[in-house]
Amino acid sequence: MTTHSPGARTDPLVAAIDQGTSSTRFLIFNARTAEVVCQHQVEIKQSFPKEGWVEEDPMEILQSVCVCVEHTCDKLNQLNIPTSHIKAIGVTNQRETTMVWNKETGEPLCNAIVWLDLRTQSTVERLIDKTPSKSKNHLKDLTGLPISTYFSAVKMRWLLDHVEPVATATHTHTALFGTVDSWLIWCLTGGRKGGVHCTDVSNASRTLLFNIHTLEWDPDLCTFFDIPMEMLPNVRSSSEIYGYMASGPLAGVPISGCLGDQSAALVGQMYGTGCFLLKNTGKKPVMSEHGLLTTVAYKLGRDQPAYYALEGSVAIAGAVVRWLKDNLGIIQSSAEIEKLASSVDTSYGCYFVPAFSGLYAPYWEPSARGIICGLTQFTNRCHLAFAALEAVCFQTREILDAMNQDSGVPLTRLQVDGGMTANTLLMQLQADILCIPVVRPSMSETTALGVAMAAGSAEGVCVWDLNAEHPITMETYQPQVLPEASSKPAF
Repeated sequence: MTTHSPGARTDPLVAAIDQGTSSTRFLIFNARTAEVVCQHQVEIKQSFPKEGWVEEDPMEILQSVCVCVEHTCDKLNQLNIPTSHIKAIGVTNQRETTMVWNKETGEPLCNAIVWLDLRTQSTVERLIDKTPSKSKNHLKDLTGLPISTYFSAVKMRWLLDHVEPVATATHTHTALFGTVDSWLIWCLTGGRKGGVHCTDVSNASRTLLFNIHTLEWDPDLCTFFDIPMEMLPNVRSSSEIYGYMASGPLAGVPISGCLGDQSAALVGQMYGTGCFLLKNTGKKPVMSEHGLLTTVAYKLGRDQPAYYALEGSVAIAGAVVRWLKDNLGIIQSSAEIEKLASSVDTSYGCYFVPAFSGLYAPYWEPSARGIICGLTQFTNRCHLAFAALEAVCFQTREILDAMNQDSGVPLTRLQVDGGMTANTLLMQLQADILCIPVVRPSMSETTALGVAMAAGSAEGVCVWDLNAEHPITMETYQPQVLPEASSKPAF
């Protein structure tokens, strides 16, 4: 989408690096209107060396960002808008994905372990066994999180135990640990020649090393995982100048926003591969008793308070569509699933539980595996497509039910974003199964928008007014079935 508003060629612009699990995008927003001016996207390859392992190449991720920046700036020039109008850049990223690199050479010491990787199950079991309570929730009071394969400290512990270059570099004090945001900011601000090693509170709160009350790395947690604090990035707010682009067409532009992708979407919804449901709980953390995570949502400025959220995480949502395409071959493209599922009005008793990476919230059962049940001679690929979409909706309902119990304030509507929201049938199914309206904004880029807002409003940039209202069209899907007809299957 390209903006053609009268001030498009003179208004300040803010850019966003949106580095996700399956692709990288670079988007440029008009800071006055919040419209997308231009963008570019590059897909990211995943590798699966063993069952349950998911890796990505850190250098490919970095290169994808550079390519996206180059191409988007070219598109901006074609619109006769100079790149000098770009006043700030924000970084939003797949969370928990863990990287280690050598600070002297700038080279990764291993492939990135992606957030849904399951290789650390034995590490998790060993860590839980060493807690006095023998409970996965032993660290929850400090971190808001269970001890799970999902989080970065467990992946880092595995790397230290099993990857010799990581262990050696850590011993010689040359290793740096970080999530995708830290890797990108370090590289883009100079790398081994003065790169800034930092992260923000939203990403730090997903590591199991971060105290969500003090908003600092916790020495006791680092001791528990036996991870040296010296290799950790400095924790900053989500909206401040961290450093400046060291090279390329945007050299000298400040990087001034950083948010984990789900937190960025939450910020982007202020006025407007997995599946995540977040509820802003304000300035005090609410501890879940129903299997949800307590996380830091954002801190929009060094002197601003942190806001917290309850989060439910589903490992496999949009990825189930890719699985139907790549593994079973029942669809040729992701868009085809809506057409297939729409040709039937029910799954006819077929249920699909896509627990390919175990079950996340509210169960936290990594040993669970996917099942398809209720098959009859009548079942065909249309019913399976319908069941796959229902599976996303049922998982969301489980999280919503837990969230309502924890917060004591039932949600009255669900605001959605992301690639799967383009599926109209899915949106209607979600409304029917939740028994509340589902609201889809016309602005689908809420993740990138959120971090652009954080970057543009940072002290020293100040080109984005967070209090300004922008007219965004909303499409609402109302429930069309009675509540008793929307009951979910028990996973």
